[in-house]
Amino acid sequence: MSEKEKETFDPLNMDNYKVEKLPIREKTAFEIWMARVGGPLAIIAFLLISFVWDIPYLQDINPNYMTAAAQKEYNKSEKVVKLVQVSKLNIQEKALFDKLKPQIQNKSVFSKTKAFNEQDLNKEEAQIWDSIKRKAFTRSNVFMLAIFVAALILWITEAIPNYLTSLILIISLVLTGVLTETDAYHQLGHKVMWLNILSFILASMLVATQSAKRFALWFVVKFGKNATAIFWSFIVINIVLSAFISATTAKAAILLPIFMVIAAIYGASGGKNRNNFGRNLVLQNLFQINVSAGAFITGSGANLLAGAMIAGALGINDFLYADWSIAAFPLALLLIIIGWIVGTKIFFPLKKGEQKPSIEGGMEMLKKEYEKLGPITFNEIKSIIIFVLVLIFWATDRYHGISKTSIAFLGAIIALLPGVGVVKWNDVDIPWHLLLFSAGAYTLGAGLKATSLAGISINSLFDNMGMGQETPFWIFYLSLTSAMIFSSLIFQSKTMRTLIFVPIAIGVAQRYGFSIMSLAFPVALLIEHVYVLPFNSKPAALLYVTDHYSWSDTFKFGLTMLVIGWFMIIIWGETWLRYLGYLPNGVFGIF
Repeated sequence: MSEKEKETFDPLNMDNYKVEKLPIREKTAFEIWMARVGGPLAIIAFLLISFVWDIPYLQDINPNYMTAAAQKEYNKSEKVVKLVQVSKLNIQEKALFDKLKPQIQNKSVFSKTKAFNEQDLNKEEAQIWDSIKRKAFTRSNVFMLAIFVAALILWITEAIPNYLTSLILIISLVLTGVLTETDAYHQLGHKVMWLNILSFILASMLVATQSAKRFALWFVVKFGKNATAIFWSFIVINIVLSAFISATTAKAAILLPIFMVIAAIYGASGGKNRNNFGRNLVLQNLFQINVSAGAFITGSGANLLAGAMIAGALGINDFLYADWSIAAFPLALLLIIIGWIVGTKIFFPLKKGEQKPSIEGGMEMLKKEYEKLGPITFNEIKSIIIFVLVLIFWATDRYHGISKTSIAFLGAIIALLPGVGVVKWNDVDIPWHLLLFSAGAYTLGAGLKATSLAGISINSLFDNMGMGQETPFWIFYLSLTSAMIFSSLIFQSKTMRTLIFVPIAIGVAQRYGFSIMSLAFPVALLIEHVYVLPFNSKPAALLYVTDHYSWSDTFKFGLTMLVIGWFMIIIWGETWLRYLGYLPNGVFGIF
């Protein structure tokens, strides 16, 4: 900002805090270095894993480690043909493969060549064919691991945009033969992808009509009489908005101008004019925006994905909205209250002068902003009615059996319907780059499912560590939940963590005879802990550029809340989740 701009800058003007007017956070020297080495490092990693290194535990895969989906892929002769061409076959295997290849590739009804049927093989040929399939399956897992590692490097280093990494990942899985084109490309039509798109349409309805802004301003003006009341007001606002808006970045963009003006009213304008009120207000909102999203399965796309994976493992159609909220809402509320105590009472206690506004008439500016919205419009009323009805149907899915995606479809159609709805298509803000990134993540998940790589890897690891049927449940519980929550320090994507750790938790539960919900659900409840460092999530990156806190501020507060969050999920497993029946014996089984 130039000196002239600084002189004319009005800290109480909400228009100054729109997302497009915020400064773009400059990358640190380390981040720039990471971006430069990320591309070459990803290529080298892919080539080494694919063609140079022998990964011992993938060379002789135990069939017991394969899921039913992986067994199905294992027996697909068309995939075997593609993968065997880059596998090492002995003389007998090559001879049989050359003999069977024309039959496998024969798809014409007019061909005189008999189509391949595994049942036509004699005993010796069947044994050789099984050896060929094992080598093809090994090759599939090796490629899957190579693609996964390369994609992870690109995502973490941000060498290229995340959506571009996803597109590369998708085509790589197809070209290497890990997935068929159908299996890879149809992930863009996954029901969770549709629910994400429809949720953005519904959220755009609240933004376009300014219903969300009106509610937030009204609540702060009505109840924010002092510093403590303002903090509690934002707790309520964040929880309410999380029920309606599934995009945490959208919530941050709505609330940011409001709390920036309030921070200025209380003497904090960022940079050299930081104070503990401003630190708390921004960090508390960052924490609440993320954690409150975990209270509802529709709070984020990652929650929906976790619910879909758990439901699939349980053999049911959907993870019910109420089942998630009954377990997650009280936990999220408790964590938010603990976060307020840790921030305002321990790390950043308010000084006497920070308890009340330092700019005379500052709150009147917020009141004027609220009055500028004018009387509530008919479109706002319609948008609220549509969304409340959607929420009611989501919350009662147990009784009517209509899926969350179908309900969102109906809500979006009504919202867009000419003469009846609230928004036009051009008013809808759908971040396609995020959806393409999600499509890549879901395709990666399909690849992990087809190869059973996650299960094979974790089973091999546990075997090498000597963990078996006699290993106590609490060791698995503590290991998986700690890995899930503390991995947020290095990952940029909630979806990525979900795709890695939820299937692992499901696989561990299935192998050792535990309830799937006893491990997978607690892991899923830790998805939204992405607030420690600026690169951990988009809201974290967005709020960091407000310059109200430093890296050390967010690290000490965020890391403390990560530790508390981990202890809370242990306590939750021993108490509330046990009461709900998800952990029949609690975590430690001590009573």
